[in-house]
Amino acid sequence: MIFAKTSKAASRLSEEIRNKTFKKEYLVIVNGKMEKEKDTLTDFLWKDEKNNTSYVVKSTKKNAKEAILDYEVIKYDKEKDLSILKINLHTGRHHQIRVQLSSRMHAIYGDNKYHGRGKGTQICLWAYKLTIIHPTTKQKMEFLDLPEKKGMWNLINEKDIEKIKKSI
Repeated sequence: MIFAKTSKAASRLSEEIRNKTFKKEYLVIVNGKMEKEKDTLTDFLWKDEKNNTSYVVKSTKKNAKEAILDYEVIKYDKEKDLSILKINLHTGRHHQIRVQLSSRMHAIYGDNKYHGRGKGTQICLWAYKLTIIHPTTKQKMEFLDLPEKKGMWNLINEKDIEKIKKSI
């Protein structure tokens, strides 16, 4: 979480979000084994305001918006049939990561809204890296925070952490 000390700094950070220079990267634990080690997913999403859900739809559907993300497999656990992915968003759509992965039968563990396993557990979606341009010094700043090794996040070991850090 980033806080601005002044209204001018807040305005500059908001501009970074609009210009897509404010960047977050995610870790997720999903059902199954991904077909590819790395890939780009491109879909059109439509938001159902009434039910607070989104769906992958045809590009011709009214109000559908393009959604693009890249993923990289960090690890696959055959025994649990779960994969740990690193996600980089190109667009920021409503429930984008959740919807795009679920539509490919790789729902996020604990995500009951989009058909994930692990009923009653915390959703395994973690924003682990934040990159901003400092509002006054203009210096690039990166903040890294990996999830605590609790619950399904116990799947991550030191070797996986090194793989995550090397790909930064």
